[in-house]
Amino acid sequence: MLLVALAMALAVFGAPAPVSAADVSLPCDIYAAGGTPCVTAHSTTRALFASYNGPLYQIQRSSDHGYRDIGVLGAGGYADAASQVSYCRGTSCTITKIYDQTARHNDLPISWGGYWKGPGPNGSDIGADAMALPVTAAGHQVFGVKVTPGVGYRIDHASGVPTGSQPEGIYMVTSSNYTNQWCCFDYGSGENSHTDTGNATMNAIYWGNACWFGGCTGSGPWVEADLENGMFHTNTGSNKDPNNPGVHYPFVSAWLKNNGTSNFTLKYGNGTSGGLTTTFSGPLPNGYSPMKVDSSVLLGTGGDNSPNGVGEFFEGAMTAGYPSDATENAVQAAVTAAGYGVTSGGGTTGALHAVGAGRCLEVPGGSTTPGTQTQIRDCTGAANQTWSQTASHELTVDSGGSRLCLDASGQGTSPGTKVITWTCNGQSNQQWTLNANGTVTSVPSGLCLDVTGAATANGTPVELWTCNGQSNQQWSLN
Repeated sequence: MLLVALAMALAVFGAPAPVSAADVSLPCDIYAAGGTPCVTAHSTTRALFASYNGPLYQIQRSSDHGYRDIGVLGAGGYADAASQVSYCRGTSCTITKIYDQTARHNDLPISWGGYWKGPGPNGSDIGADAMALPVTAAGHQVFGVKVTPGVGYRIDHASGVPTGSQPEGIYMVTSSNYTNQWCCFDYGSGENSHTDTGNATMNAIYWGNACWFGGCTGSGPWVEADLENGMFHTNTGSNKDPNNPGVHYPFVSAWLKNNGTSNFTLKYGNGTSGGLTTTFSGPLPNGYSPMKVDSSVLLGTGGDNSPNGVGEFFEGAMTAGYPSDATENAVQAAVTAAGYGVTSGGGTTGALHAVGAGRCLEVPGGSTTPGTQTQIRDCTGAANQTWSQTASHELTVDSGGSRLCLDASGQGTSPGTKVITWTCNGQSNQQWTLNANGTVTSVPSGLCLDVTGAATANGTPVELWTCNGQSNQQWSLN
């Protein structure tokens, strides 16, 4: 209960901007402390357990059909997006598997299809474009799963998930930015047969604008329960609540819990701040008690593989047991503490090209030592040359497995100040403006990022200098 209390306190009193996901209790730690452990934990952005240090997802690039696992930067941390950017440079990549972070290994591969065929080989679904959904989390560049029509992931006969009328809880983080009214952008339990096997054989969160039963108040999108043969706002079907015309946040936390016999509850929250709103908690629809849930776990499609829904997925988990409100409130606090952010005003990840020299800014030798002066060198696409512009105006690099920030040494504001890497600390000497004229300026001083002496050789150091319009102060991040 200590983990729950900590996260609830963060919700009440407010949390500072997180530096690492491991700084607070993570969702599946909180669920376990509440007696309803996670039986799935899926995310392409971060660990959902403080101890998790494995792969988050697998990508395949089109140029050579090679595969790479994208892991976390450290236990309990955020995704190593720089590894993806480097691997996919000059080609396209697809997310082929989303790993389960629980010990049950309920990994989600691309679905083989179902009653409704997907656009892939032999009617299978397809994987999401790995580069299509760049966002930030606590200033880190990460990527979500952009589900377009035909994208679907699924594991059948999943280990340890609730079946029949066993109670189950589900949450996911999604967005209002990309939705439609079609079936079905789901996350949760479905049928192993990938066909409609009757009422109550599914228990999944549906997120979108569907008004299955007609006469809805508002136009959505809403958090709904896909219980098979209907996306339910309430036990009688459609939304009639004038206080719930739709949910509109860049990041939305969506919640469903079902005790299997007498109650299901729907909630939503802003994925970046605040608590949860309950839109319905009451009896199951007529003909849906007891539940008859099957053990397939799905993301992006309906139980019969209905493939026309769209949506964005960042993280989610399913639990054994019916979570308490206190536990869900604590998980919501852990979600908001993750620091999700959109990429407007930042978010670009790639090489920072020195235009005049035709080389790239790098951390020499992939050094992890704070205070290392940056330099230019032939572009390789390596992690120590891959920079991310954050919404906080940082330029970050994952060098040697450590996340570091570009830094004006000693908070210097005079020409000749060394430009180094340092542990990210949120101070203004780690804030940079990428200007339309190609210059990169330090926020406190207005001085330009400069290749020393207008040299072009490998190993030339980089410093701050009075802006002069010369090519050694021209940069391109792409």
